Amino acid sequence: VASKEDVVAVLRAAQEKRRVGETRMNKASSRSHCVCTLTVTSTARADGGAALVRHVGKLHLCDLAGSECAKTAGGGNGVREEATREAERRNINQSLLTLGRVITTLRAAADGDKSAASARIPYRDSKLTRLLQESLGGRCKTCVIATGSPSVLAVDETLATLTCAHRAHGIQNT
Repeated sequence: VASKEDVVAVLRAAQEKRRVGETRMNKASSRSHCVCTLTVTSTARADGGAALVRHVGKLHLCDLAGSECAKTAGGGNGVREEATREAERRNINQSLLTLGRVITTLRAAADGDKSAASARIPYRDSKLTRLLQESLGGRCKTCVIATGSPSVLAVDETLATLTCAHRAHGIQNT
């Protein structure tokens, strides 16, 4: 991209591709995660006119779809749409489960658990954790913003979100 307008256009295109569908819990439920990675490269001109890369930085912006229980979320009008929602729900829950396992392993290692420090961290078990590997266990600064629902009907989901964010808070990389 060459301008802020280009950035906005790319973000809009990504948002338009994001899948949204109705479930019993949410009229416009995200049916996929949205990950946008901005790579910023700083260059300088050398004496001969060649460009030298001085610094490369990355910013991952992630909007994760929430986990949903099949019984409470439901969704879809008809057998085919219900099957599609169920497949989406399984994929979302699987990637969030893997993210939770990665966070748990990293947190245990940060807390001094010697067996966790030598354990395999399951980054490769999901596309999401593979994309975020640098941010989770690398030399990065990471900020997690957890969104909860004020509804009494979503207490379990909100508690799960807050628990995950709290576990992630304790990760310290060296």
